[in-house]
Amino acid sequence: MNALAKPLGALLKLIFDLTNNYGLSIILFTVVVKLLTIPLTLKQTRSVREINEIQPELKKLQEKYKNDKEQLNVKILELYKKHKISPFGGCLPLLIQIPILVGLFAALREPAKYVFESEAVYKTIDTGFLWLSNLAKPDPFLWGLPLLAGLTTYLSSATMSTGAPTDQNQKIMTYFMPIMIFWWGIKLPAGLTLYWVISNVFQTVQQLAIRGPRVKLKEE
Repeated sequence: MNALAKPLGALLKLIFDLTNNYGLSIILFTVVVKLLTIPLTLKQTRSVREINEIQPELKKLQEKYKNDKEQLNVKILELYKKHKISPFGGCLPLLIQIPILVGLFAALREPAKYVFESEAVYKTIDTGFLWLSNLAKPDPFLWGLPLLAGLTTYLSSATMSTGAPTDQNQKIMTYFMPIMIFWWGIKLPAGLTLYWVISNVFQTVQQLAIRGPRVKLKEE
């Protein structure tokens, strides 16, 4: 935990020294992290589009080999190889974000230890933001950051959709994740929930920007 929390706390402290505002520091920290992971996000978007493009072929294979799961898996891997698609390409940005969230959770839960490295210094810092008196504690208002976290999670998931048919599990996750994030937002440090909200907003705007001008993510 320390190995993840300390460098993230140091980056947050660096931004705080420039802004002298804890809430604004978390927002800018989120933007910096999202900017650094743009290449991974573009890779994820490309992977999702490519997988959606081969859905008709996948369905044919599933129908043809529905009674032979082993052969079906072999044929699916061959199809991915033929189109040069990684079946795990869409998961990479999420896997990258998990350790960031884990480290940030520790840093924001104990900012005196990981961000300011001194209880005495931390006590002199205003850790409030907007209606929140302390970003190290959960938002006391359910309709504040927790609700925003749930809504922005749904918007982010919706903008990731390409309009192609999706399986039932994906549809369930689209609606289940916002509820789960809302529940977590009630219990987690408000600073972490703020990070999630800003991250979702950035992701949503980024996806709309990609889809709007029809940026070509796949090389000709």
